[in-house]
Amino acid sequence: MNIFFERKYIIQAILIFTCFILIVRLFYIQVIDDSYFLSANNNVLRKLTVYPARGIIYDRQGKIIVQNEPVYDLMVIPRQAKNLDTIGFCKLISIDKNEFIIRINKARKFSPYKASIFAKQLSARAYASIQERLFDYPGFFVQNRTVRRYPDSVAAQVLGYIGEVDENRIKKTNNYYQIGDYIGISGVEKSYETVLRGQRGTKIIMVDALNRDQGSYEQGKYDTTAIAGEKLISSLDLRIQKLAEKLMRNKKGSVVAIEPSTGEILCFVSSPTYDPNLLVGPERGNNYIKLLKAPEKPLFIRPIMAQYPPGSIFKAVQALIGQQEKVITPESRFPCNGGYSIGNRMVKCEHNHSPLNLNESIAQSCNSYYCWLFKKLIDQGKYGSVEKNYLVWRDYILQFGIGKKLDIDLPNELGGLLPTVGFYDKYYSSGHWKSSTIISLAIGQGELGVTPLQMANTMAIIANRGFYYSPHLIKAIGKDQVKKETYTTKHLVKIDSSYFNVVIDGMQQVVDHGTATYAKIADIAMCGKTGTAQNSHGKSHSVFVAFAPRNNPKIAIAVIVENSGYGSTWAAPIASLLVEKYIKDSISRPAYYIDRLLNADLIHPTFTETKESH
Repeated sequence: MNIFFERKYIIQAILIFTCFILIVRLFYIQVIDDSYFLSANNNVLRKLTVYPARGIIYDRQGKIIVQNEPVYDLMVIPRQAKNLDTIGFCKLISIDKNEFIIRINKARKFSPYKASIFAKQLSARAYASIQERLFDYPGFFVQNRTVRRYPDSVAAQVLGYIGEVDENRIKKTNNYYQIGDYIGISGVEKSYETVLRGQRGTKIIMVDALNRDQGSYEQGKYDTTAIAGEKLISSLDLRIQKLAEKLMRNKKGSVVAIEPSTGEILCFVSSPTYDPNLLVGPERGNNYIKLLKAPEKPLFIRPIMAQYPPGSIFKAVQALIGQQEKVITPESRFPCNGGYSIGNRMVKCEHNHSPLNLNESIAQSCNSYYCWLFKKLIDQGKYGSVEKNYLVWRDYILQFGIGKKLDIDLPNELGGLLPTVGFYDKYYSSGHWKSSTIISLAIGQGELGVTPLQMANTMAIIANRGFYYSPHLIKAIGKDQVKKETYTTKHLVKIDSSYFNVVIDGMQQVVDHGTATYAKIADIAMCGKTGTAQNSHGKSHSVFVAFAPRNNPKIAIAVIVENSGYGSTWAAPIASLLVEKYIKDSISRPAYYIDRLLNADLIHPTFTETKESH
């Protein structure tokens, strides 16, 4: 009996304790913890995402290249969108009833209970016209955000564009992004996405039965602040970027200019280009399709994706390798006789030179000289076989950043074309090829493919007498001006600095007395090399590379104008104007000199070109 009574009291105690726990829990839920209250009142409280302002981008002088502009997304919660005056609503936002049905069904498919975008990026004017009527349409409200704006409408391929994330991008980022978020799709917007995007915030507001905003819930106690993205200071100089885009109008090609002492890119032009503002706003999708289908391919980023035979500009590199390998000296001379004979074939030279020394061979661009030099490097080198000699030669070329990516801070960079031993062994079979088989490489033709960025970087190496910093478009990040370590690392080329002077002498003569005299600048010693890169699909490409001044160089530049002939005709004068503008901040050439370049239409040419030396 005693045991029965003891068990009775134990059971009663357990029941009383359990009831006590339940009462305490209910008190906590209903009085102390507001989260359950918020959940129960979703019909009167609305949680909004607060989108941060994306980081602003400046040029090297502090001028804004990319800024933000406020827009408004019209959001809808389908479950709440009932008993609407559909016709009136359609008139309000300028759509037809069929479009309304398509959009509301899409929103329902996403979620009947969660908000999604019904109309994107309404302008401030459009928002002002609908905000006073919006309370007539339950389930609809406006979300504030910003989009990009480009005051000068330049550097489209550098800056890139942003777009709304899709399911694939959400998955790739481990669900960091949400439907409705924007992300960098191309250009530095993509490369620096994590820096530019900032951090989202949240805001909880109260709304009444008529869908009207009644202010923050609990004075913003549960809100979180959005953090704006970091600013970027680009290396671009807007003065020459804008001028270069004007000079390249109605021309296909590229301009890349680099500050040799830092690797900072001063000018980056891919032509034809486009107004980056076209990829902002409600018409972004339609405009993108038009750009994608345009025959001139404005979305193709030529400075890092186009690969050209470098032509005669490659001779400067060959001259440096030849000296380092001790197969030539500045006084070495080779016969010309109008070309270099290979059995019954000949690599022609533009002129029938007398034997030239190294300096003269660059100034007069003698093809024969560099064929003889290539023979000495490949067939008569000191490494025991053609294949081993070629490997050594190829390694030198790679040191100049040719045939590999330079790791610019843009997506989709290509490394160019530099054939391997395996490539020639497969094509000709091992042991059955030598310098004469691949002689086109001697003068920058054949299987070589070099990007305009690599051409400009090669000029920076020669300007620096043997080193370079990786070319980059963003020089500093954020208010603390942080620099990426990878862009402060010096890359050395294994060529003695004493070998550069004779090459530079020849390059200065090209401008002072040779094929690029039309590009000569008063009071500036510019060293350059014209080139005519052969094109199997049509007229040759006009190429010019240079740096200036000769001592303490401030700029290295490469200009390519596709299908336009000799380097001296188009590429050299364009480069000359940009160099003068950058160094002097003015241009001394007469109006006719500039107008000829500005007004030329080489995409649909009507001009007649006279023959000039390459």
